[in-house]
Amino acid sequence: MSHFINVILPLPLEKHFTYSVSPAEADFLQVGMRVAVPFGKSKIYTGIISKIHQQAPEIYEAKPIEQILDEKPIVTATQLKFWEWIASYYMCAEGEVLRAAIPSAFLLESETVVQLYKKIEIEERALTDDEFLLFEALQRQSSMKIQEIIQLLDKKTVLPVINSLVEKRVVVVNQEIYEQYKPKLERYVQLHSSYSGEARMHELLDNLDRAPRQREVVLTLFSLSARTKKPIKVSELAKEAKTTTATIKSLIDKNVLEEFHLQTQRVQYEERKLAGEIELNEFQEQTFSEVEQAFESESVCLLHGVTSSGKTEIYIKLIEKVIAEGKQVLFLLPEIALTAQLISRLQNYFGEQVMVYHSKYSVNERVEVYQNILNNSEKAKIVVGVRSSIFLPFQKLGLIVVDEEHESTFKQYDPAPRYNARDASVVLGNLHSSNVLLGTATPAIESYFNAEHHKYKLVNLNRRFGNVLLPKIEVVDIKEKHRKKRMMGHFSDRLQEEITETLKNGEQVILFQNRRGFSPILECNTCGHSPQCPNCDVSLTFHNHNNQLRCHYCGYHMALQKKCMKCGSPELTTKGFGTEQVETELKALFPEHKIGRMDLDTTRGKHGYEKIIAAFEAKEIDILVGTQMLTKGLDFRNVRLVGIMNADTLLNFPDFRAHERSFQLMLQVAGRAGRTKEQGLVLIQTYNPHHRIVQQVSTNSYVEMYEEQTEERRQYKYPPYYRLIRITLKSRDYSRVNEGADWLAKGLKQAFQENVLGPEFPPVARIRNEYYKNILIKIPQKQSISKTKKVMERIFTSFKAIGGFRSIKLVINVDPY
Repeated sequence: MSHFINVILPLPLEKHFTYSVSPAEADFLQVGMRVAVPFGKSKIYTGIISKIHQQAPEIYEAKPIEQILDEKPIVTATQLKFWEWIASYYMCAEGEVLRAAIPSAFLLESETVVQLYKKIEIEERALTDDEFLLFEALQRQSSMKIQEIIQLLDKKTVLPVINSLVEKRVVVVNQEIYEQYKPKLERYVQLHSSYSGEARMHELLDNLDRAPRQREVVLTLFSLSARTKKPIKVSELAKEAKTTTATIKSLIDKNVLEEFHLQTQRVQYEERKLAGEIELNEFQEQTFSEVEQAFESESVCLLHGVTSSGKTEIYIKLIEKVIAEGKQVLFLLPEIALTAQLISRLQNYFGEQVMVYHSKYSVNERVEVYQNILNNSEKAKIVVGVRSSIFLPFQKLGLIVVDEEHESTFKQYDPAPRYNARDASVVLGNLHSSNVLLGTATPAIESYFNAEHHKYKLVNLNRRFGNVLLPKIEVVDIKEKHRKKRMMGHFSDRLQEEITETLKNGEQVILFQNRRGFSPILECNTCGHSPQCPNCDVSLTFHNHNNQLRCHYCGYHMALQKKCMKCGSPELTTKGFGTEQVETELKALFPEHKIGRMDLDTTRGKHGYEKIIAAFEAKEIDILVGTQMLTKGLDFRNVRLVGIMNADTLLNFPDFRAHERSFQLMLQVAGRAGRTKEQGLVLIQTYNPHHRIVQQVSTNSYVEMYEEQTEERRQYKYPPYYRLIRITLKSRDYSRVNEGADWLAKGLKQAFQENVLGPEFPPVARIRNEYYKNILIKIPQKQSISKTKKVMERIFTSFKAIGGFRSIKLVINVDPY
């Protein structure tokens, strides 16, 4: 009887592929293991087994697998169910979910290698110069990759040379698989086994009398071994003996010491003294018991606690309880910037049980975290991570905490799967039968709506920790200040006065401007021309520190022009402002104070966030300027003043969520102020002080904002009353995008009538020389979302069957905002 396996390949394919295996292999293999399989003409991919069966495929002949890569599964059955749900809900392929879900080091791909033919008989004169060069190089090394041949011949097109040598039977071309993950090995030493007796030891020390350094190394090794009882690292021994590794090497060569290697973890935990029991105040205690009660009847609970109310302490208490039951906890954060502060707080209580997982880790570090969680190791009881952490192989998940659940960074935009980690974590919790706690000071309207309609339990915490007063929020009318000439650059006299006062008292200031760079537009005063990106429909942003004009969409950059490129006039001015310009103006206004900036440009390195946050906490920075990275739950004890440089850039945005987002952003930024005894102050600079949202922020009235926004959305058919699916068509051909979008919109309108909007060009309609066009589908509450998707898929199949539209890429985004 033949045996077969279904395999998920890391490619955007609709179906799983079937491969044949021998009966012995079928007995050994398990669902969730990796296998290397051939696909296409010559490529080899790593796939995950999704099913083992005895049913041969009908349409094609099943190929045999290349090799088995695991001894036990690296993907759990629950993970496979979760992938299936993500693929069906977010309308993408399981292969795309696989690529996002497991560290890329697990996905071996084949690489073309060139080797000499075994029975080679060739006249060297029959070879061209390039062929002879390659032939000579292959005699020195067994095989070469394509990339190495390109470097050797110093030309990009090397395939004709290789093909010619293949025809002349000089070389053969093979596909070779490379394992990307390499365990990290540390060098250790111990005394050679021949020196086990006391007499031999004395003899050794006598022999080393003439080599005092080597003798010192041996004596240091004795004392270290007696002290620690652990294996001794080479680096540790060299440091203790105040010598070099060369001295140790000479002892190894003499067979006095013997060297051995042990595998070590790349992600190391710094040992520290653990904090004692956490004490909750009466309001936190009450909230904690309400959350516990909520979990008895519902698995999802929304904790709506004002900024600085001590939500983290409640999380810690819940985590303690779950870990005591022997289960795992996933703590989701919206931003890597937040992990630095939270990890040190969690490690104070839970020590080395805390693991971190995010994209600033190297591929190998991520593999080690993944393996620790898969093996349910003691070091991985609590996993702190950003959105991709929902894909980790949890064994016994007891609690998922989604902190700052309203954040838009939980949504993945590119590449597919375009999932929302907050919504997906509710499904993940359901699959594991675990509880999910959503915590925030400014809930997303959908989450609050679900709590109001009894899908989630709602728990409120509206007192700040230690009864600290909420910050005083003051609105500054900058239109009026400009009229009265009371502005210095982008700073009103009121903001300057408060910054001066705060710094005089030895306290710190945070200033928020939601745009990086120096200035978004460089404009000619004579003809009004502003430099545009040649690849995208946006103007270039001026960056002062390197005198560059840069596109934030595709990375195109050019040097700052001294004259207008259109009319040659030297009169160029900048319009608008970013964090860099705020920083420059601050240096002029407060030259004796230290100013820091936290945006995408200053936090690119692995520890970029940690360095800035640590410097601010250590009071090395007096004023911190930043983009929305600053708003997300950071806890600074010494900040009295928060300034929002311009609230209007947030409010006037072409998006139905603009008002909700700006309310959340402003209130979150405000929450960074006055987190200790003294009341903080927040100054909001705006040209429109009477705007409803600005007024609601100043009075901290979330419920009022929620009621207004839901009423508007009910009228205009937007979430939470309607579901949205956005289809984006992309192509380099402008007229083809238009034709394709019109055809697709027509087909969709026949099925869904007035619930189809578009096709429309988005605000930025060309990015990297590709034209974009959007179609929006609204799905009423009573309409089945799965049936809607089936109808859409039928229409997409017809669309792709039209020859002229094959070059158009379709991007489907479910719940796009």
